[in-house]
Amino acid sequence: MAIGKIIILTAPSGAGKSSISYHLLENNEWLAFSVSAATREKRKGEIDGVHYYFMSPEEFREKVKNNEFLEWEMVYKDNYYGTLRSEIERIWAEGKTPLLDIDVKGAIHIEQEYPNNTLSIFVQPPSIEVLEDRLRSRGTESEEKIQTRMSKAAYEISLRDSFDKIIVNDDLDRACAEAEKAITQFVKQP
Repeated sequence: MAIGKIIILTAPSGAGKSSISYHLLENNEWLAFSVSAATREKRKGEIDGVHYYFMSPEEFREKVKNNEFLEWEMVYKDNYYGTLRSEIERIWAEGKTPLLDIDVKGAIHIEQEYPNNTLSIFVQPPSIEVLEDRLRSRGTESEEKIQTRMSKAAYEISLRDSFDKIIVNDDLDRACAEAEKAITQFVKQP
């Protein structure tokens, strides 16, 4: 199969990458959301195969052993996330460009594997305080999880220069427009 282009949005949890992803997918029919695999519990309203491919840690580890992932990460203990090779190939076979909304380490790995075919965008929160407020306002995390996410966010922000483009999400409409312009230019390149 011919290798197509890949768009990656990455950010610390709560920075707004999912909101930007939704905007991009709604406004660009040539993009397709790359559904990640995850071992975490399904949240209310989530659908297997639409939001994530939900699987057990054992199933996930078996797929790792069989080299079925482009990238994967144990984000927290027994909480794995990854991008299945078959998912990217499915999107390319449809003649579309995959849009990956993934973790920072996974984004770096894919960018290293496909250096000429990938546009990586790091979505940065306006400040660490705004990020913490966003995480708290979700109401889905315990205090311990919020502190874990904040510690991880500081580390991820330190890696932002590893990506092709940094977009500060202090205004969602502007951040969406900036992301759309960057990916449109990238996809039009030969």
